[in-house]
Amino acid sequence: MTLPDTDSAAPALRDRLISDPELVLGDPDILRALVGAEETARGDNIRDMRALAMGRMESRLAVLEQQHQSVIAAAYYNVSTTSQVHRAILTLLAPMDFDGFLQNLDTHVADCLRIRAIRLVMEAQTSDPDTVLNPISGTLSVLPAGGVALVQAGGSTSSRRYPVILRRVGSGAPRVYGTAAADIRSEAVVQLDLGEDRAPGLLVLGADDADHFAPGQATDLLELFARVCERMVRSWLP
Repeated sequence: MTLPDTDSAAPALRDRLISDPELVLGDPDILRALVGAEETARGDNIRDMRALAMGRMESRLAVLEQQHQSVIAAAYYNVSTTSQVHRAILTLLAPMDFDGFLQNLDTHVADCLRIRAIRLVMEAQTSDPDTVLNPISGTLSVLPAGGVALVQAGGSTSSRRYPVILRRVGSGAPRVYGTAAADIRSEAVVQLDLGEDRAPGLLVLGADDADHFAPGQATDLLELFARVCERMVRSWLP
């Protein structure tokens, strides 16, 4: 193998760099090597302020690039989540009766939102409610009087109740999720207004991912979904 003649290659390389300085200026590794060579030539007692400034600018540029990537990732996540919720709402509107609505809620709609279970929680006026109101699925959870407040509290001793609660859980409440309770690791609890003179209700969404619902996340899309669900339920109530 014949090696290139370095003496003849050097002028060509020099001419190319002069004609296109971006080959050097656009490569941080080359610039860093040149600065290092210059510092070595000067000795340890001389500091190049330009090199120090360049190092700081490179650090700031790296931070800006990381922030830029984070913004892009967040924007993509928001678009993806919005699309999921819109698709779930369209799926939610398909059934024409209450039983079909309940069955659809915990199957196709839950699949759209990529969660383990969705439960409609309603409160009876008695301490011994009829728990066999929906023979098609376990999507409807009927609790005794005061049960909605207990679900919202989730074991907390605070008396304050928020319209939307996002939290991590060790497991779901069996009285809400039934056989799916053991799979639940995080949940969203949204209060429903079912109309005057009616007991309060909840829309409870459970995920098997502990990070799916967490405090601090935005809730505007979740509230939109819950309000659509709320109006549909009210149209079927006597």
